[in-house]
Amino acid sequence: MSSSRSSSSSPRSPAVPPAASRARGGSPVATAAASPSAARTGPAAAPSGEPPVRSAERERSQRAIDAFIEALWIEEGLSRNTQLAYRRDLQLLADWLAAEPGRALDDTREQDLFGYASARHEGGKATSANRRLSVFKRYFRWALRERRLERDPTLKLSAAKQPLRVPKTLHQTQVEALLDAPDVGTAQGLRDRAMLELMYASGLRVTELVTLKSVHVGLREAVLRVTGKGDKERLVPFGEEAHTWLMRYLQEARPQLLSARNTDDLFLSRFGQAMTRETFWRIVKKYAAVAGITSPISPHTLRHAFATHLLNHGADLRAVQLLLGHADLSTTQIYTHVARERLKALHAAHHPRG
Repeated sequence: MSSSRSSSSSPRSPAVPPAASRARGGSPVATAAASPSAARTGPAAAPSGEPPVRSAERERSQRAIDAFIEALWIEEGLSRNTQLAYRRDLQLLADWLAAEPGRALDDTREQDLFGYASARHEGGKATSANRRLSVFKRYFRWALRERRLERDPTLKLSAAKQPLRVPKTLHQTQVEALLDAPDVGTAQGLRDRAMLELMYASGLRVTELVTLKSVHVGLREAVLRVTGKGDKERLVPFGEEAHTWLMRYLQEARPQLLSARNTDDLFLSRFGQAMTRETFWRIVKKYAAVAGITSPISPHTLRHAFATHLLNHGADLRAVQLLLGHADLSTTQIYTHVARERLKALHAAHHPRG
């Protein structure tokens, strides 16, 4: 790492201009075997009145799911969390198929999926139903390509209508209070301040933040080399304020946290180990309480704030898309709704005829 710094263009320096590594994803089959309760979710026994799960069909389905997850991991480098989510949705369908019509996944018929949707999704959220449908479509397209079945049973299934979900974000004053909350007189507080500043300055996903290595930081250029979803790499600038706190963390706090250990992980726990998503989530919640923020908050809220505040200050939508690592511009466009609502509120509050 070299030392110097660059300036930024937004309020606290998200400047306008790549999921963790394959090791983070891990082999999907090995991951499932190591954590069966997390990876292969399903009822241990059929509810009263339902036939027991038929083991032969379930075994066939399990082998099919393993092959599908392995293929996705090889082709797309899906993260461990995505692997587990796909496996869970497919396992629940496989268990239902084995218990109800007595079929394996590759024998699924169109009416089976309608029946499953009716049994499982009644009264549920459209977003959850659509997520599951997306997983099923991906699986059956893959199975068709692999000649495991002759016809895609999802062809006539359509997504449920769902309301526009506007991301929850923070006002700039709330962000300032959150960033000022850590006690920077301690090594852990200085680390927390650097992490919060860097997340707000760069808009990283929490996994991208906690898996950063020292070699991923270009201090001279004030740029991060980030590996995002699908193992796609991108360069993300960060501003002067974040640069200052990151330098202080590296010079003053990290050596204390590192102690006698030797690791390239950028952000360390108090035990000198790599920071985890769960620990950083608790850190954000703790400082939100200190800052007097009562609305629900998570690390992703800072990512939302990064995007919204850039747009509020005139950033180009496509530039924000690149910084966030969104593959589709429509994903980024949701933040324009947040910015528009903020402008309407400002107009109503300050215009004489508002």
